[in-house]
Amino acid sequence: MNADFFQGYKGEALELLKKYNVRVWGQAEIDTTRGQFKGTVLPRSENDDNKHIVVKVITGYNIGVDVSTITKMKETGYKKANYAIPEKEFPTTPNLPNVKLFGTGGTIASRLDYRTGAVIPAFSPGELYGAVPELADICNLNTEKVFAVFSENMGPSQYMALAKAIGKEIEKGIDGIVIGHGTDTLHHTAAALTFMVQNSPVPIVLVGSQRSSDRPSSDAALNLMHAMNAAGNGDIAEVMICMFGPTSDDYGLLHKGTRVRKMHSSYRSTFRTIGDTPLAMVNRYSVTPIKKDYKPRRKDKNVQILPFFETKVAMLYYWPGIQPDALDSLIDSGYKGIIIIGTGLGHVNKELYPAIERAKEKGVMLFMTLQTLWGYVNMFVYDTGRDLMAKGIIPLGNMLPEVAWVKLGWVMGQTTDPEKVKEMMLTPINDEITEREPYNGYIVLQGGVPEVEEFIKKVRK
Repeated sequence: MNADFFQGYKGEALELLKKYNVRVWGQAEIDTTRGQFKGTVLPRSENDDNKHIVVKVITGYNIGVDVSTITKMKETGYKKANYAIPEKEFPTTPNLPNVKLFGTGGTIASRLDYRTGAVIPAFSPGELYGAVPELADICNLNTEKVFAVFSENMGPSQYMALAKAIGKEIEKGIDGIVIGHGTDTLHHTAAALTFMVQNSPVPIVLVGSQRSSDRPSSDAALNLMHAMNAAGNGDIAEVMICMFGPTSDDYGLLHKGTRVRKMHSSYRSTFRTIGDTPLAMVNRYSVTPIKKDYKPRRKDKNVQILPFFETKVAMLYYWPGIQPDALDSLIDSGYKGIIIIGTGLGHVNKELYPAIERAKEKGVMLFMTLQTLWGYVNMFVYDTGRDLMAKGIIPLGNMLPEVAWVKLGWVMGQTTDPEKVKEMMLTPINDEITEREPYNGYIVLQGGVPEVEEFIKKVRK
């Protein structure tokens, strides 16, 4: 057979395919010592070993079959797959809201690259409609690919570009905005846009997916439908993240951009509102507010776009035994502001004091947040906290560390005056600091104990 029939295969795996005349993209029955597998033989990643044959089984998942277990193979058909989804022009329906989708990349806009075996940004926003035609029942959609990157490559320059693009769409009279984005730094971008796009008359909804679009358990389609509904029909005109609520497909949640965080590496329900409740529940047909105090949709086109960011700001996560050079290195590198993520109520060890004093002498702004995530910085309780405040560290209430970093970059992009920086950091824009956390704003269930197990039996699906 031609070498093109064995894309990426080598060594023992290649010899086995040749022996039984089974091609890549061939439908095959594979008998093994562990039973029979049926599916489509996929190209092999060029970076992987030569001891497995990759098969997409009927459920849609890809498995690797160890060649040492294979006793027989038979090709039952052949059809080369086309994993590209063609772009389709989105239909226009009278009386449906007009929504703008900005594509930035990430898992919600991705597919499997069979050359490397990795998930890569590959769908354009137009292709998303080809994958999720139900979107046409929710809104009239206009799409624009702003970036094509994973979220770890999103940063201040992208935040500012998005803010400007959002401002232009609001001026044109759009009814809502959705931003497709990778999940890893989705909460960073949500915080940045909260500060850069203020007083929006329409919803701005960031959405991602934990599992790529070619997987049967992908949350991409539902998350997109939920986000489009929230943007086009919802009444909450804030910067929000829309992702799965429970691990099931029941509903999504809308999280305020300054109080949300990714909390699990792979769960579809990874995003949680911290220190508060989510804004709303959402599905394809409705948006049900949970909080009553939100900024409602308006009919005007007024919005304040503030695309500023100083990149010389950093976060320093405290660890026991930390030495002054950890902070000194940031000072020597020219950082103008530093968010310290401290222990307990906002503490670091005394070994760090000389570097803190040096930072103050150099005019570096220092702020304190918490490793606990939930709760408030309270540096009046212990001597350590009082000492640190005397040395110039400013406590930030219950602001989340990542939000504090984003806000400090945004603030110092506008001013370096110490008093003005302090004032702006301590003045909430949209609940990044709250007066109190509600009784149900901290719920962390511990599995294994009787009362929690009883509760889980009632609600788990």
